[in-house]
Amino acid sequence: MDTNKFSNEEIAAVYKAIQERRDMRHFLATPLEEGQLERLVKAAHMAPSVGLMQPWRFIRITDFQLRTAIQKHVEEERIATADALDERSSEFMRLKVEGILSCAEVLVVGLMDQREKYIFGRRTMPEMDLASASCAIQNMWLAARAEGIGLGWVSLFDPEKLRELCQMPEGSQPIAILCLGHVKDFYPAPMLEIEEWDKRKAVSEIFYENSWDASKS
Repeated sequence: MDTNKFSNEEIAAVYKAIQERRDMRHFLATPLEEGQLERLVKAAHMAPSVGLMQPWRFIRITDFQLRTAIQKHVEEERIATADALDERSSEFMRLKVEGILSCAEVLVVGLMDQREKYIFGRRTMPEMDLASASCAIQNMWLAARAEGIGLGWVSLFDPEKLRELCQMPEGSQPIAILCLGHVKDFYPAPMLEIEEWDKRKAVSEIFYENSWDASKS
């Protein structure tokens, strides 16, 4: 018997959180329970990071005027994205892409400044700081799903504009706006699948052996 293995119930719970995690856009205004946000941030902070650099920084947006300014900027970027999509522009504009004004909590996630000082694991791949921060967001996403809390990752923004709005230091980089809150229901499938924007590929299409299988690309 493998003593490192979780119980069958615990294993099932981990896989259930992974399978039922959704990028949420529709929220209820109900506040999170006391201590819940702190638990989710702690879960994020437990993520692995290259060289243990822990590049993630979380800014909680509690000023409603700032939240409104962020939402206004995202809406500007939504329109710019639609313009860039040409023939899919009108289809894109029908999609709901954020819930910034309706969710309980908004967090801006950024990469720390002075990241160039961290060389361990980044000498040839400096983007590993972004990979590390993405792991932190995924930790939060799974913990939130386990607690019945929806999370949506918004990436429609100009990093320089958002950095200015949140008074982030020179050299830092915002990478996500996270909307967190209670939801009426979790989507039965990813929203972009439901809206027929795209569909999840089969595992056989993305899993290769020994070399890149160009026939699957």
